Amino acid sequence: MKRSVRPIIRIDENKCDGCGLCVGACQEGAIAIVDGKARLMSESYCDGLGACLGECPRGAISIETREAEDFDETAVNKARHGSEKPKPLGCGCPGTMARSLKEVMNPDLTKGTSLESRNEKGRTGESRLASWPVQLSLVPINAPYLKNARLLLAADCTLAAISDFHDRFLDGRRVLLMGCPKLDDAKFYEEKLRSIILQNRVESIEVVTMEVPCCSGLTRIVRSAIEEAKKPLTLTLTRVNIQGEETETEALRYPYNEETYKEGNVVQ
Repeated sequence: MKRSVRPIIRIDENKCDGCGLCVGACQEGAIAIVDGKARLMSESYCDGLGACLGECPRGAISIETREAEDFDETAVNKARHGSEKPKPLGCGCPGTMARSLKEVMNPDLTKGTSLESRNEKGRTGESRLASWPVQLSLVPINAPYLKNARLLLAADCTLAAISDFHDRFLDGRRVLLMGCPKLDDAKFYEEKLRSIILQNRVESIEVVTMEVPCCSGLTRIVRSAIEEAKKPLTLTLTRVNIQGEETETEALRYPYNEETYKEGNVVQ
């Protein structure tokens, strides 16, 4: 592949929060989300015009001039039409755009009646999901629905075990986040949660985990994030077994003085 000195994008991994907005903006398919971060998948796919710059909410993308592979429009077209093996998207599709779903939700689901009894019969069967995306690794730290939010952080496997998860844990106002402490980057989760708490003044967090040992890591991640943020909030810990039955529930109050809150103490 011919190389020359030309403009090409540069991605600052320290600023990138893995929101995926740049992926949808890049018509050439040069960017993908890999391990929770935006990556330039091929120099030859980047035309250097910077259409992705304005889509990044963290300012993580810039244009630099350096030696790189020449832009190959033929290779881009082949990849688009499947003539080449496609690059891994890593969930970096336009569908990861942060958005509230309240405007398309049945208004009766936001009246707070769904959590009166978690053993209540006669489920509605309707989705109570209030925001998107739900994967913690993809949610932008500055998503508007995180402001003063009541977070529900659920281990991935809980939705498979709990048949009526929406009725028992969502009320149309809670913001659902999901992750796996065993398969994902625990340190990344901890730092991102700390930033979410600090930047958005989160009101409360409920953590729903399985009773299996590896799932306890999610609880440790959340506790560490709260202790690092030193932000007053209520933490509820709920554990379920593989039949989806609650085996343990504990409520904790972190009474940090609001004066300890520092706006600048946010992971960028």
